Amino acid sequence: MEVVVIGAGQAGLSGAYHLRRAGLVPGRDFVVVDHNTGPGGAWRHRWDSLTTDTVNGVHSLPGMPWSEPDHPVRVNTAIPRYFAAYEREFELRVRRPVSVRRVREGPEGRLWVETTEGAWSARGLINATGTWERPFWPHYPGRSSFLGRQLHTADFTGGAEFAGQRVVVVGGGGSAVDMLLDLLGVARGLTWVTRRPLNLMTGPFTPEHGRASVAVIAERVRRGELPGSIVSATGLRLPPALARAIDDGRLTLERTFDRITPEGVVWDGGRFVPADALLWATGFRPSVTHLGPLNLREPGGGIRVDGTRAVADPRVHLIGYGPTASTIGANRAGRGAVRELADHLGGFRSTEEIPLAS
Repeated sequence: MEVVVIGAGQAGLSGAYHLRRAGLVPGRDFVVVDHNTGPGGAWRHRWDSLTTDTVNGVHSLPGMPWSEPDHPVRVNTAIPRYFAAYEREFELRVRRPVSVRRVREGPEGRLWVETTEGAWSARGLINATGTWERPFWPHYPGRSSFLGRQLHTADFTGGAEFAGQRVVVVGGGGSAVDMLLDLLGVARGLTWVTRRPLNLMTGPFTPEHGRASVAVIAERVRRGELPGSIVSATGLRLPPALARAIDDGRLTLERTFDRITPEGVVWDGGRFVPADALLWATGFRPSVTHLGPLNLREPGGGIRVDGTRAVADPRVHLIGYGPTASTIGANRAGRGAVRELADHLGGFRSTEEIPLAS
């Protein structure tokens, strides 16, 4: 292959589309592999109550606009249908379920991509694996002693199963907000704990805010640090329903506890909150362990990236990583990654031109 694309979410499909625009043929010149059993990327794993009118937004893939439904529909079915139609429209021939075990140096300056379905040799790699499969669970003393349920955002299927329970939600980002909205009026007691004071947005989110936020994360990955969350740079918008719940006492907002007991959580000052469930909305880490043999990581823990190019190996491009983790950023990054790869490789070795819409 000329290129292997790992992941078929928004970023991977964007990269595949632009490889086709560059004249490469799916299955002959490049291959897209995906760990999921079907289309949709991380969207297929979101809980049923998340709909097209409650998520932050659904953005079109390049070359095929997303049609906003005339009534709210579940994102975990609507967006996978859209991605499936996109794959068919451009004949991307995604191979799934395929898990990439590792990527290492191959013969003659090529990359060797080892998977559960065999191996591919490639001149270039577009890594679009996102973060969903690497939930982050922070360490707190006593966490293993807790007798109730503990779930991460990745395991949450909706608030209904916590009806009548005392729930503590940990985390200060968008996932925590989504879960809390689903738990309001359902849980018997609801406590929200954050490590830092909430970084709340004031006023509308403007293009200038977006560019400034992306610049913060881009600078982190240029230094080889972990990207951090988008919300850490943009700030968090607090829905009116949660603000009202805090004001009237239905939701208690606290700084993070110091330890966990079998029955709940405790602060050093002696405050104790009983809990039947701990929900960890503590984010994700980039899913890049399969790139370990290429030695791309920097002392700061991340992969140093310039644009989409891994600085340590220009054959490797990461999209959906750091500043390109948003859906808009992923679309633009797919185009940029393909152009930079073509320049670095001295052009792709394909003679077939496939005209596609811009």
